[in-house]
Amino acid sequence: MLLKKFKLATILHTPFNVMHEDIDVWFQDEARFGQQNNTTRLWAAKGSRPRAIRQQQFEYAYLFGAVCPGTGKTEALITPFVNKEAMTQHMKQISEVTEHGRHAVVIMDGAGWHTFDTAQPFDNVTLIKLPPYSPELNPIEQVWQWLRQRHLSNRTFSGYEEIVSACTTAWNKFRADVKTVRSICSRDWINLTR
Repeated sequence: MLLKKFKLATILHTPFNVMHEDIDVWFQDEARFGQQNNTTRLWAAKGSRPRAIRQQQFEYAYLFGAVCPGTGKTEALITPFVNKEAMTQHMKQISEVTEHGRHAVVIMDGAGWHTFDTAQPFDNVTLIKLPPYSPELNPIEQVWQWLRQRHLSNRTFSGYEEIVSACTTAWNKFRADVKTVRSICSRDWINLTR
């Protein structure tokens, strides 16, 4: 059922001259990372009680991320805020890395800044929104979990610049391993040629 809905939405939202085999499916979302960071399990000697620091400050950065499991490509943008201008800039990044002759279908949730006009300036990008309250359908949610567990949890940050640096390093480590990108984000239902 999900596969049929996805294919129908893709057909209805993409330009009439785009063939299914020329579509790259992207998953997009954004996450907040900052001083009030997650704590996770730690390796420690048996019987000991390791300490994890949890900051009380409120400095954050927002990481806009997009992943194309079919190609293994990723795009990210780090900003101090979320709004339509930042979203449009992220769509521009996806448009620029989409090969000539191909079309990017970007799947995202229904956040207030996820509006269809953010993709209008780009003739090779189409947006499809997921149903409300369905984060399990967007694999990039698992990317956020991967980044937090492996690189961003149990850390302290002195300020915004340090948060941006840590997010940049974490994203670059994620994107460098195309096998991990594909294994975390691939879904059978995004294959349009079946």
